[in-house]
Amino acid sequence: MDNNLKSVEFGLEKIFEGAQDFLPLLGTDYVEFYVGNAKQAAHFYKTAFGFQSLAYAGLETGIRDRASYVLKQDKIRIVLTTALNSESPIGEHVKKHGDGVKVAALWVEDARSAYEETIKRGAKSFMEPTVEKDEFGEVVRAGIYTYGETVHMFVERKNYNGVFLPGYKVWESDYKPEPVGLKYIDHMVGNVGWNQMNNWVKWYEEVMGFVNFLSFDDKQINTEYSALMSKVMSNGNGRIKFPINEPAEGKKRSQIEEYLDFYEGEGIQHIAVATDDILSTVSQMKARGVEFLSTPPQAYYDAIPERLKDHMSKFKEDINELQKLGIMIDADEEGYLLQIFTKPVEDRPTVFFEIIQRMGARGFGAGNFKALFESIEREQEKRGTL
Repeated sequence: MDNNLKSVEFGLEKIFEGAQDFLPLLGTDYVEFYVGNAKQAAHFYKTAFGFQSLAYAGLETGIRDRASYVLKQDKIRIVLTTALNSESPIGEHVKKHGDGVKVAALWVEDARSAYEETIKRGAKSFMEPTVEKDEFGEVVRAGIYTYGETVHMFVERKNYNGVFLPGYKVWESDYKPEPVGLKYIDHMVGNVGWNQMNNWVKWYEEVMGFVNFLSFDDKQINTEYSALMSKVMSNGNGRIKFPINEPAEGKKRSQIEEYLDFYEGEGIQHIAVATDDILSTVSQMKARGVEFLSTPPQAYYDAIPERLKDHMSKFKEDINELQKLGIMIDADEEGYLLQIFTKPVEDRPTVFFEIIQRMGARGFGAGNFKALFESIEREQEKRGTL
């Protein structure tokens, strides 16, 4: 990362200093996937990722058109929703896109205000402010569309003390695998079409009040065969980060083009989840059957002491152990980070997860881009989609 990019990234607080945040966000509330079989998907995320059963809504709770299973691990909540009839828009979404993220829900103090402020700035409505009640209180939710068919749902739950949302009941399960150490959602990455990135950057700036605090072009994110461009959007307190990718011209088809082709549109490509001990987390996930991208070559790890020389005195991990697991390392002037990426978690080469451990660094692994994309290209070559 060059000094100019550093100054943009680490000047985030200065950018917002003294500005009124018309859309204060408290954090990520939940991420909802539309899937073909929610019960089976829930079993996968419990077994492989160490999530715990939390809540359920479906026929047994009076819901006739869908079933939803809510899973939790530390501060992460994921909802897996499937259609219960052939006319459901949920089923149509899965038919077109495959399993994928429909809702990135944002925790807010005032859902009505969040909706009104974004609508008057040009957002397209998904759901007007709706009060949902049960014996545990009330939740206010409202939603707007972002790229593709993806939705940002504003969730106000200050007057609610139930398990998840009204209409859900506690999901009791005898199967309780141990967590693997996942803590919270660090960021979520969206893929958009050709020449659409700047349009969506502008949308997040004008509609959501976000700031583009870090940018990468095709000169920085490229391999021999493919390239892409990316801009990272952040809200005022830095709790919500949405990098946005678009394809760039290359000799062959990039991972972004592959995603757009198989997802049949724009959407969330990957979710980065944080851990405090990536060696333990990844070891457990591998033992449980999670597949990760291939390990970078030996030369990558041989170069780490020189590449991270300013941080080696604080480096706590054994490089040999990181190499065994295929974990990558990068650094910025604030510290270093460790990261690794799963293979797609469904049959279409679309959605995957990133596991990240931040040791002070606030970047996104720019020094790993080449090694990462070469690893993805090796998978694309196997699929015949490069």
